[in-house]
Amino acid sequence: MGTVIAQSNGQSIGEVEKGRIDTKHRVEVPKVLNEEQVRFFIENGYLIVENLINPVELEELKADTNHIARGGYPNKALKPLPEDMSDAEVLKNILCIHQPHYVSPVMTKYVKHPQICGVLSQVTAAHLPYWDGSVKCMQSMLFVKPPQFQGQAWHQDEIYIPTRDRSLIGAWIAIDDATVENGCLFVIPGSHRQGYLFPQHAHNNADEFDFAPESYGFDESVEVPVVVKAGTVVFFNGYLLHRSRRNRSGGYRRVLVNHYMNAWSLLPWSIKEGEHVAMADRRKVIQVAGADPYAWKGLEPTEHDVWLRTCKANTPERDEHAPK
Repeated sequence: MGTVIAQSNGQSIGEVEKGRIDTKHRVEVPKVLNEEQVRFFIENGYLIVENLINPVELEELKADTNHIARGGYPNKALKPLPEDMSDAEVLKNILCIHQPHYVSPVMTKYVKHPQICGVLSQVTAAHLPYWDGSVKCMQSMLFVKPPQFQGQAWHQDEIYIPTRDRSLIGAWIAIDDATVENGCLFVIPGSHRQGYLFPQHAHNNADEFDFAPESYGFDESVEVPVVVKAGTVVFFNGYLLHRSRRNRSGGYRRVLVNHYMNAWSLLPWSIKEGEHVAMADRRKVIQVAGADPYAWKGLEPTEHDVWLRTCKANTPERDEHAPK
């Protein structure tokens, strides 16, 4: 059947026979949560874990945000900028940098952060019987959200990243304190339970929210603000309804949110010509916990590129990109 050189957590694990499930090469992570916390996540669809990121790590994330925005890593979207340009000038037009881990080793480090991945290994697919804690990452999003920048209307992340088994999960790293004033998350606890994807329509509120459509058909009055300190990580299921409002403060609301899923589930993020939908599986992924049962497929190369989501606050036109 042949062999391929497989990787785990970015490191080569040697040859793996094609078509054979490999569970010997595992990414080991610490156990972080107690049973009560795991149960809270299963029931409510989100979990707040304080102090997972320490002050030194927060400064590293802030510095790398500036470095990426200045074009410090080769990519098509962000060109090198003059060194004498202030950080405020550099960041003022950026709502979000998509896939920063494609170009930044620092962002990749936080995709694979042991404490974060330890939590993920306990909750990502905890609703599934026999799940063994294996997790892979497919996306990173670095939100800068300067003053007056819009938030995102009600949505469910699973609309944009299908996981087949309801295991999509976001790890939302607060780089700054997140408050109601600066546009923290709002969630509807338990809205993930039925696995229902709510319909969407245009929100017609461009002053409050960015270009993405709004989910509707539920009771918004039960929303809960997720007010957290910098260094906190908020974990939430891909079916959980959530939104954020405009940043009405005078400072940034920087967040790195990475998306993960059960490593045993295929990722039909897009369908290639001639490909059967049931077997579609995008492999631009990083194994962050447990085993990669599809290591025999190898990994797809990631372009050294990112793309930007800008904002009506500083640009007259809407961003031409839609969520992916």
